[in-house]
Amino acid sequence: MARGTGESEGDDWAVETRESGQLVAFRRTGHWDRPGVNTYLARGGLGRPMSRQEAESVDDRRKYEFRKVIEELTEYTGSGTQLVTIYVPPDKQISDVVAHVVQEHSEASNIKSKDTRTNVQDALSSIKARLKYYKNPPDNGMVLFSGAVDTGGGQTTMVTEVLEHPPQPIQSFRYHCDSAFLTEPLAEMLTDQGLYGLLVLDRREATVGWLRGKRIVPVKSTTSLVPGKQRKGGQSQRRFERLRLEAIDKFYQEVGEMANELFVPERHDLEGVLVGGPSPTKEEFLDGDYLHHEIQQKVLGKFDVSYTDESGLSELVDAAEDALADAELMADKNAMERFFEELHDGDLATYGFEPTRRNLVMGSVETLLLSEDLRRDVVTYTCENDHEEREVIDRRVETPTHECDECGATVDDGEREDLIEHLTNIADQRGTAVQFISTDFEKGEQLVTAFGGVAGILRYATGV
Repeated sequence: MARGTGESEGDDWAVETRESGQLVAFRRTGHWDRPGVNTYLARGGLGRPMSRQEAESVDDRRKYEFRKVIEELTEYTGSGTQLVTIYVPPDKQISDVVAHVVQEHSEASNIKSKDTRTNVQDALSSIKARLKYYKNPPDNGMVLFSGAVDTGGGQTTMVTEVLEHPPQPIQSFRYHCDSAFLTEPLAEMLTDQGLYGLLVLDRREATVGWLRGKRIVPVKSTTSLVPGKQRKGGQSQRRFERLRLEAIDKFYQEVGEMANELFVPERHDLEGVLVGGPSPTKEEFLDGDYLHHEIQQKVLGKFDVSYTDESGLSELVDAAEDALADAELMADKNAMERFFEELHDGDLATYGFEPTRRNLVMGSVETLLLSEDLRRDVVTYTCENDHEEREVIDRRVETPTHECDECGATVDDGEREDLIEHLTNIADQRGTAVQFISTDFEKGEQLVTAFGGVAGILRYATGV
């Protein structure tokens, strides 16, 4: 059996042929140590920290790689409940995971179907073998997939994948055996991004917390001693109202300090702040400059909510649904607006695979724009006369033969790679920022439909 080297770095492959004739392939992936990303990280680490834009570019690429692996896993099916998925949180002992696998292997001997029994036990044995590479789970945990997947014609291939360092920490240990791999929790992690501050208040109570992706995390609450509008006996109306306003101001100061203590340390990672409550309380609070000026600038909006306890945080998130969606897309919208401005009124736009690639090679691309929905491969052909040409094809089709445009020679095979990896590797070498564009808005959709999912904003005009 040929086995890739390295215990925890790079892609790790192992292939063997069993007596049954099945092909067994192991691959460890999802840990972001791919060539393009390594180059980018190395460039960012030459004596200086990466800029925010560079870090976001690396994060986008990591999410793309992760999303691509999930899509591949989702396409796999088994003929029975024989595909095993194991979610391992970072605090789980590897020895405990191995013990669970051994127990499941023993219980699988009771499966009536011989084929299913054999496939499940083989999958568990494969996972157990992979666990030998680890002393502890990675920082965010890992997910193991193994099983005999259908390849057509009654044939199966045993595939084992280990995804390290998912975008969010694995929350709990989970064992799953079915006719498909369990990928939904991982897919949710790709949308479980973004950090937002939450604040709900009225004149009696206030609560602050976080929105981390889809998780609402209450942090702290406070109550006030603001008296009601009905004055107590013996006090003049004017004096009572003055004392009441002073109490309201003091409470707003307390709420501002509570929010600032929570939000200011995270201000560089904070996507925005949502404020909720009845009118005019939330307006008074925001107009009173009780928040730190950097936090005030991140307020996305104020929203009417009925509750100001922990349940009010959930009500606030529901009320701010549209604002949150717009905020997540804002960077993409700004990039596409600039691209269209240059396309119509300037000369710093490029689009389509070949023109964009040529500009990348020249080093003239400032920002490479790639659609998140781009799923294509590029094949590089070299004919007998050393003419090099490229062809973009659907990922699901076989590599076609190619006729050289320059000399007419036929090339039977070429070097095939993922189109995004092909372009981002060039971008890394030329110091080009990479931005993945969502299709959840009109111009993002147009990037796919009108420009093939590939475009760029140039540093200088090239005429290409």
